[in-house]
Amino acid sequence: MISQAQSKNPMSSLPNLNVHMMERRITCMTVPSIVEAIYAACVEGRKITVAHYNVHSFNLSMQLPWFYHFLQTSEIVNCDSVGILKAISYMGLNLPLDYRASYTLMMPEMLSKCNEEGLKVFLLGAKPELLEAAVANLRKEYPNAEFAGHHGYFNQEDSRQNQAVIEKINQFKPNILIVGMGMPIQEKWVHMNRGRLQVNAIMIGGAIIDRIAGTVPDCPPLIANLGCEWLYRLLREPKRLAARYLLGNPAFVLNIVLGKLHTPKLRVQPMQTIDSSSLERDTQFSTLYVSSTPQNQDFVGKAYASGVSS
Repeated sequence: MISQAQSKNPMSSLPNLNVHMMERRITCMTVPSIVEAIYAACVEGRKITVAHYNVHSFNLSMQLPWFYHFLQTSEIVNCDSVGILKAISYMGLNLPLDYRASYTLMMPEMLSKCNEEGLKVFLLGAKPELLEAAVANLRKEYPNAEFAGHHGYFNQEDSRQNQAVIEKINQFKPNILIVGMGMPIQEKWVHMNRGRLQVNAIMIGGAIIDRIAGTVPDCPPLIANLGCEWLYRLLREPKRLAARYLLGNPAFVLNIVLGKLHTPKLRVQPMQTIDSSSLERDTQFSTLYVSSTPQNQDFVGKAYASGVSS
């Protein structure tokens, strides 16, 4: 459910944009727009995959061809970090912070919508005890929605175990499946199995189940808005995250700098539909090739003023 504060905020109706940065398609959407897209898929009986770009996933897309393909073939690959917005800005297009659609911001809105509409949500991931705690917390806070789940500690290479998990999901018939098994394990599982899943929206959740269970705190908004969530998480889990951030962040910066020098310019397209048939948009909608000039900084305002539907 869109909060009262958001409904009064004109940024909540910003246009949905496809931003192609170094040939990676980033679907820049606000949290209310993503929630409505997920709900539309549920009521219309469609299937969509909601993945995301942050610095770590961008790096993985440069290293793993299958990961790049997975993101390119997902209907929504939203911007999950200030780092991605800063990279887009460096490439020539300034976007407002409202396009940062992290799970910290998105989950309360999406779960409220599920509660309002009586939707069914299945959680896949985390340790068994944390999964149970997360499901219990959700049932208490959102009593009109239905929740079920399965832990993430099963052998994905074992066809019988994997099939049993898929059957459990399909028997529950969820509208929304949240997969939180860590990157890139979760993406690999969805990549291999999404054709067999009878769900409307598959959401790649990372540590969201642990957060719902109450064991992993959300980053304070002020720190996240400054683009320092990575530092907050690094200080909390230095052993696990040191390589990801201390090596990954400089690698990302280097890729972006080299990309600006040697790859095609940023491409921006307005989005009008969100489904599997709309992924090939280059021949359907007009494309703006963005260079680092002041005239291109107001693209979003021009797109919004021209009546592009969000």
